Amino acid sequence: MGERERRRIHTTSLRSSIREHKALFAVYVLLRLSVILILATQIAGGEWENAFYCILALVLMFVPSFIENNWHIDIPDTLEIIVLLFIYAAEILGELRAYYISIPFWDTMLHTITGFLAAAVGFSLCDIFNRNENIKFSLSPFFLAFVAFCFSMTVAVCWEFFEFSADQLLGSDMQKDTIIHTINTVELDVTHSNRVVTIDDISEVYFQDGTALGLGGYLDIGLIDTMKDLFVNFVGALVFSFIGYFYTKNRGEGRFARLFIPTVKYKEAYEAKRRRQERREEKRKMKEDKRG
Repeated sequence: MGERERRRIHTTSLRSSIREHKALFAVYVLLRLSVILILATQIAGGEWENAFYCILALVLMFVPSFIENNWHIDIPDTLEIIVLLFIYAAEILGELRAYYISIPFWDTMLHTITGFLAAAVGFSLCDIFNRNENIKFSLSPFFLAFVAFCFSMTVAVCWEFFEFSADQLLGSDMQKDTIIHTINTVELDVTHSNRVVTIDDISEVYFQDGTALGLGGYLDIGLIDTMKDLFVNFVGALVFSFIGYFYTKNRGEGRFARLFIPTVKYKEAYEAKRRRQERREEKRKMKEDKRG
């Protein structure tokens, strides 16, 4: 097959894919154009850190299509659109537009979605093994949902480890602080008998020189934010685990669950494997001809 024929087939396939996934294509193009325009303005203004977030967003937006094309996994349009919007909301709106600070519960919303999506990914990975006849791997619907839940929570914990490490080593503030007015601690127990001492109505914190910090309370260093993130991730993971359980129990009859569960494109995977084998065979024959 000549190069021109390959290009023609690729162009025809691309056009067919666009017609089949119009909504996904529109969201993908609009978001990427928006990020590219913002990237240009950040570079022009010398905002290199913001430019990095834009480049990171562009790279992350490419990941779903890369997975589909190279690993022959079919990602449902609904899931892919949510992933693209999530990346834009986290990197562009959250970081560049400071929505994490200016809009209450923005971070909470994103962590809840993360828990849901991570559970969907974990579920699909196990479900792919469950359906593969060549792999001796079989999980009950309950255990499959449980593994998906655990996968999501593990991802959340690893992310909190990353945030803590970045704050400690790089001096960032990924684990956002919270102003509180009550402290319960055994550190102030003068009897050292593990008795909890409660300090109520904390209205101000002062520097050593007597200057008020101006917060109106005590500053919790990231603990409340971390636990809140883990809790909402727990909620998102639990919701999808219930959905995944009934999806598996009814063996794929749930329409809603199918919108979020990637599947293997077995036909494309088989064809790709066959082409790789043909290329290896051609190379082997060429080597034998050279030796002969």
